[in-house]
Amino acid sequence: MARLTHLTRQEFARDIWARTPLLTRGADDFADLFSADAVDELISRRGLRTPFLRVAKDGATLPETSYTAPAGVGASIADQLDDTALWRSFADGATLVLQALHRTWEPVADFVTGLGTELGHPVQANAYVTPPQNRGFDDHYDVHDVFVLQIAGTKRWMIHEPVHPDPLRDQPWTDRRDAVAAAAKSAPHLDTVLTPGDVLYLPRGWLHAAEAQGAVSIHLTLGVHTWTHHALAEQLAQSALALLREDPQMRASLPLGADGQDDRLAMVRERLAEALTRADPTPLFHRARRGQSRPAPLGPLAQLAAVDSLTPDSPVRLRDALEARLTGRRLHTRVGWLDITEQDLPTIRRLLNGQDDEDSRYGDDPRAPHVHVAHDLGLELVERLLRAGVLVPAGP
Repeated sequence: MARLTHLTRQEFARDIWARTPLLTRGADDFADLFSADAVDELISRRGLRTPFLRVAKDGATLPETSYTAPAGVGASIADQLDDTALWRSFADGATLVLQALHRTWEPVADFVTGLGTELGHPVQANAYVTPPQNRGFDDHYDVHDVFVLQIAGTKRWMIHEPVHPDPLRDQPWTDRRDAVAAAAKSAPHLDTVLTPGDVLYLPRGWLHAAEAQGAVSIHLTLGVHTWTHHALAEQLAQSALALLREDPQMRASLPLGADGQDDRLAMVRERLAEALTRADPTPLFHRARRGQSRPAPLGPLAQLAAVDSLTPDSPVRLRDALEARLTGRRLHTRVGWLDITEQDLPTIRRLLNGQDDEDSRYGDDPRAPHVHVAHDLGLELVERLLRAGVLVPAGP
């Protein structure tokens, strides 16, 4: 967060988050995350398929068939990216959108994992590559918050206030196309040109359009898919309905010809209200959160080598972005669940809390993952957690 905004997490949460745009000039040099060379490698050498890329021009998305082709001998794939077709589209003024970079480009993936953990909301990453004096998309709003990181070139951004504040994920701008078009004709809230190293934060719902200036523009968009009170209400309602499944009276049939608008509806409302007071949405909410993002990458060969060569001195650490949570003796994570013995519970708690200072043998950076020696955690437990993908090998 500090790298993107020059603010602490607390300052950003108090003054900016979900409230207002924020422009941070010269936030950082993001060349370690992405570059023009990265664009060329992803398009020409990585064998990407749709939907890892889409192409837009003059506000419209081009059909996938216009920039994909068979992969050639030995690969029965008919829709890999065609770098020649993409070059022609780009030279003709089209914007290339590399999607889900948190799955295809390691530096971006690592950054997104850390940001998502810090924010507590899932984050995705796209790159927008726009030829000079062109724009890929007309004025619109997103249903998620965004951080725009200008990587190369310059881009002019026109920002207008929302026509529908805080839209939910199923309330896209296309549902309010006329209102968006009308608002885009008014005086902008912000009219600015981003240069390399600048960062723009936009809460969901804020209208925006961007146009490259005198050179090719590359920017990263980090989309923050915010959890809302509405999402929490959905989990609460599901939990309450699950309780009502165990109520014999609620499972009973309505009388023949019943339309539900008699005194039985009053009874249903009463039972539902009572169930809502007893329902606990926490398990469903955490399960949904775990399902929205993936844990940090795990190499199967390195993991097998760590299991086979495990010794008392083997360094291990908790896998990043697990969204681990202990309920009783059950450890829930993004890679599944494990039942923990009573004897191992204190060790698991220390592992999750990151408070096992005595066992943290390597590194002085408080932001770095705690690295433990297998013997201090227990060889049998470490092997089990390695096999489950909860722990990963770590060097000093």
